[in-house]
Amino acid sequence: MGITGSDAKNRLLEAELGFDATVNHRSASFEKDLAEACGGGIDVYFDSVGGRILEVALHNMNLHGRVVCCGAVSQYDGPAGSPGPANVPTVLVTKRLAMQGFIVFDFAESFPAALSDLEAWVSAGDVKVLEDVREGLQSAPSALVDLLSGGNVGKLMVRVGPDS
Repeated sequence: MGITGSDAKNRLLEAELGFDATVNHRSASFEKDLAEACGGGIDVYFDSVGGRILEVALHNMNLHGRVVCCGAVSQYDGPAGSPGPANVPTVLVTKRLAMQGFIVFDFAESFPAALSDLEAWVSAGDVKVLEDVREGLQSAPSALVDLLSGGNVGKLMVRVGPDS
Protein backbone atom coordinates (compact mmCIF):
# COMPACT_ATOMS: atom_id res chain seq x y z
CA MET A 1 0.00 0.00 0.00
CA GLY A 2 1.41 3.39 -0.90
CA ILE A 3 0.50 7.04 -0.45
CA THR A 4 1.54 9.65 -3.01
CA GLY A 5 0.52 13.16 -3.98
CA SER A 6 -0.72 12.43 -7.49
CA ASP A 7 -2.81 9.94 -9.42
CA ALA A 8 0.05 9.59 -11.95
CA LYS A 9 2.45 8.50 -9.20
CA ASN A 10 -0.18 6.05 -7.94
CA ARG A 11 -0.48 4.50 -11.40
CA LEU A 12 3.33 4.21 -11.55
CA LEU A 13 3.49 2.49 -8.15
CA GLU A 14 0.84 0.00 -9.17
CA ALA A 15 1.90 -0.67 -12.78
CA GLU A 16 5.69 -0.53 -12.47
CA LEU A 17 6.42 -1.36 -8.85
CA GLY A 18 3.67 -3.86 -8.07
CA PHE A 19 1.85 -2.01 -5.27
CA ASP A 20 -1.51 -3.63 -4.59
CA ALA A 21 -3.16 -0.32 -3.66
CA THR A 22 -2.33 3.38 -3.57
CA VAL A 23 -4.06 6.56 -2.45
CA ASN A 24 -3.54 10.22 -3.30
CA HIS A 25 -3.18 12.34 -0.15
CA ARG A 26 -4.25 15.43 -2.12
CA SER A 27 -7.62 13.88 -2.94
CA ALA A 28 -10.67 15.37 -1.22
CA SER A 29 -11.57 11.81 -0.24
CA PHE A 30 -8.11 10.88 1.14
CA GLU A 31 -9.34 9.79 4.57
CA LYS A 32 -12.04 7.55 3.08
CA ASP A 33 -9.69 6.25 0.37
CA LEU A 34 -7.03 5.26 2.90
CA ALA A 35 -9.55 3.52 5.15
CA GLU A 36 -10.87 1.56 2.14
CA ALA A 37 -7.40 0.68 0.82
CA CYS A 38 -6.42 -0.60 4.27
CA GLY A 39 -9.72 -2.31 4.99
CA GLY A 40 -8.18 -4.46 7.69
CA GLY A 41 -6.34 -1.52 9.20
CA ILE A 42 -2.61 -0.80 9.27
CA ASP A 43 -0.15 -2.93 11.25
CA VAL A 44 3.08 -1.12 10.25
CA TYR A 45 3.36 2.41 8.88
CA PHE A 46 6.61 4.01 7.67
CA ASP A 47 6.26 7.79 7.69
CA SER A 48 8.45 10.43 6.11
CA VAL A 49 5.81 13.15 5.74
CA GLY A 50 4.21 13.85 9.13
CA GLY A 51 1.35 16.32 9.41
CA ARG A 52 -2.12 15.40 8.19
CA ILE A 53 -0.99 12.23 6.41
CA LEU A 54 0.49 10.82 9.62
CA GLU A 55 -2.65 11.84 11.51
CA VAL A 56 -4.91 9.97 9.08
CA ALA A 57 -2.63 6.92 9.10
CA LEU A 58 -2.59 6.84 12.92
CA HIS A 59 -6.39 6.75 13.00
CA ASN A 60 -6.29 3.70 10.71
CA MET A 61 -3.75 1.78 12.78
CA ASN A 62 -4.63 -1.59 14.26
CA LEU A 63 -4.19 -2.29 17.96
CA HIS A 64 -0.51 -2.76 18.81
CA GLY A 65 0.54 -1.35 15.44
CA ARG A 66 4.02 0.02 14.83
CA VAL A 67 4.90 3.41 13.37
CA VAL A 68 8.36 4.28 12.07
CA CYS A 69 9.07 7.99 11.60
CA CYS A 70 12.01 8.99 9.43
CA GLY A 71 11.02 12.52 8.40
CA ALA A 72 8.42 15.25 8.37
CA VAL A 73 8.64 16.74 4.89
CA SER A 74 5.22 18.36 5.28
CA GLN A 75 6.72 20.64 7.92
CA TYR A 76 10.16 21.41 6.45
CA ASP A 77 9.23 24.51 4.48
CA GLY A 78 6.12 25.75 6.30
CA PRO A 79 5.87 28.52 8.84
CA ALA A 80 7.48 27.94 12.21
CA GLY A 81 5.14 26.08 14.51
CA SER A 82 3.24 24.32 11.70
CA PRO A 83 0.77 21.93 13.28
CA GLY A 84 1.68 18.27 13.40
CA PRO A 85 -0.79 15.43 13.67
CA ALA A 86 -3.56 16.01 16.21
CA ASN A 87 -4.38 13.71 19.14
CA VAL A 88 -1.14 11.69 18.94
CA PRO A 89 -1.03 10.79 22.67
CA THR A 90 -4.68 9.71 22.62
CA VAL A 91 -4.23 7.49 19.55
CA LEU A 92 -0.96 6.02 20.87
CA VAL A 93 -2.57 5.10 24.18
CA THR A 94 -5.96 3.86 22.99
CA LYS A 95 -4.46 1.74 20.21
CA ARG A 96 -1.34 0.84 22.22
CA LEU A 97 0.89 1.85 19.31
CA ALA A 98 4.67 1.75 19.25
CA MET A 99 6.15 4.81 17.54
CA GLN A 100 9.89 5.20 16.97
CA GLY A 101 12.21 7.48 15.05
CA PHE A 102 14.46 6.04 12.36
CA ILE A 103 17.74 7.45 11.07
CA VAL A 104 19.62 5.31 8.57
CA PHE A 105 23.00 6.17 10.10
CA ASP A 106 22.01 4.25 13.24
CA PHE A 107 22.57 1.15 11.10
CA ALA A 108 25.93 2.11 9.54
CA GLU A 109 27.51 -1.19 10.58
CA SER A 110 24.97 -2.97 8.36
CA PHE A 111 25.69 -0.86 5.24
CA PRO A 112 28.07 -3.38 3.54
CA ALA A 113 25.64 -6.30 3.91
CA ALA A 114 22.67 -4.13 2.92
CA LEU A 115 24.51 -2.83 -0.17
CA SER A 116 25.35 -6.39 -1.20
CA ASP A 117 21.73 -7.48 -0.79
CA LEU A 118 20.38 -4.44 -2.62
CA GLU A 119 22.79 -4.88 -5.54
CA ALA A 120 21.70 -8.51 -5.88
CA TRP A 121 18.01 -7.60 -5.74
CA VAL A 122 18.42 -4.83 -8.34
CA SER A 123 20.43 -7.15 -10.62
CA ALA A 124 17.74 -9.83 -10.31
CA GLY A 125 14.98 -7.30 -11.06
CA ASP A 126 13.41 -7.77 -7.63
CA VAL A 127 13.97 -4.08 -6.78
CA LYS A 128 13.46 -1.35 -9.35
CA VAL A 129 15.43 1.88 -9.10
CA LEU A 130 13.70 5.12 -10.05
CA GLU A 131 15.95 8.15 -10.39
CA ASP A 132 15.22 11.77 -11.20
CA VAL A 133 18.55 13.36 -12.16
CA ARG A 134 18.78 17.12 -12.66
CA GLU A 135 21.77 18.57 -14.49
CA GLY A 136 24.08 21.24 -13.06
CA LEU A 137 24.35 23.05 -9.78
CA GLN A 138 22.05 25.77 -11.15
CA SER A 139 19.19 23.24 -11.05
CA ALA A 140 19.61 22.63 -7.29
CA PRO A 141 17.14 25.29 -6.09
CA SER A 142 14.31 24.08 -8.34
CA ALA A 143 15.17 20.47 -7.46
CA LEU A 144 14.78 21.28 -3.77
CA VAL A 145 11.42 22.94 -4.43
CA ASP A 146 10.30 19.88 -6.39
CA LEU A 147 11.50 17.55 -3.64
CA LEU A 148 9.48 19.39 -0.99
CA SER A 149 6.37 19.68 -3.17
CA GLY A 150 6.43 16.14 -4.59
CA GLY A 151 7.44 17.26 -8.06
CA ASN A 152 9.94 14.43 -8.52
CA VAL A 153 9.59 10.71 -9.17
CA GLY A 154 12.20 8.48 -7.56
CA LYS A 155 15.48 9.44 -5.92
CA LEU A 156 16.12 13.10 -6.72
CA MET A 157 19.75 13.94 -7.48
CA VAL A 158 21.60 16.93 -8.89
CA ARG A 159 24.56 16.02 -11.10
CA VAL A 160 27.26 18.67 -10.66
CA GLY A 161 30.02 16.95 -12.59
CA PRO A 162 30.68 14.00 -14.86
CA ASP A 163 29.97 10.52 -13.55
CA SER A 164 33.09 8.58 -12.65
